[in-house]
Amino acid sequence: METCTPGTARGKTCKGLPISTIAWPLLREISANTQDKIFLDFGLGVMGLFGAIVAIFIGTGLINKEIEKRTVFVLIPKPISRAEFILGKHLGLSAVLGVMVTGMMLIYLALLSWAGITYLLGSILITGVYLFLQLALIIAVAIMFGVFTSSILAILFTFGVYLMGNFTTDLVELVRLNENPAIKRLIEILYLILPDLSRLDLKNEAVYGLTKLNIELLTHGLYGIFYTVVLLAIAILIFAQREF
Repeated sequence: METCTPGTARGKTCKGLPISTIAWPLLREISANTQDKIFLDFGLGVMGLFGAIVAIFIGTGLINKEIEKRTVFVLIPKPISRAEFILGKHLGLSAVLGVMVTGMMLIYLALLSWAGITYLLGSILITGVYLFLQLALIIAVAIMFGVFTSSILAILFTFGVYLMGNFTTDLVELVRLNENPAIKRLIEILYLILPDLSRLDLKNEAVYGLTKLNIELLTHGLYGIFYTVVLLAIAILIFAQREF
């Protein structure tokens, strides 16, 4: 234990180990852990954002471009149903994004290993699977808007759903804080209609190594699959009503 006596220049003089000597290793370790978590979160965030951009901009044009360029007139007479046409487009882009997410994940894990950052492989891989489910859902949203709106509107609508879908918990808080019945009702409707994309976002759990397969996590995965199927069914229904 150190003792301190009054000094002239700095107020006191301490005998023994200075406080900075004791605190520095601890601060350095805390700083390193913080930097590692920032790197983990940043890498997963970049993968999610890049995947969402591809899903939105390409997904909205899968059907819309076929209609605008009138190539749909060549495809529709062929012996495939309109449902198969929509499902084929969705599965095709989903497969492309699956390969893209896999490639980004391999690069991400290689960088983590090269930088000497500690991570739980299981948590990272589960996060990647749920990222793919989220992107598949966004593709379904993009296709649904693409079958009946222009390319620009489909992009704007899909991007809006993506943003609001990631902040559904904030919508719940707005319901609690807002006292206007009309606005409160509107927020409740948006909460019920919009997909809760935050259920498929496991970045924070992966950063802290908390991602584990359990009933709740499996429920979130089934939620994403169910919502994707519903959106594709709506897109097929709308597309089936269109005259070409």
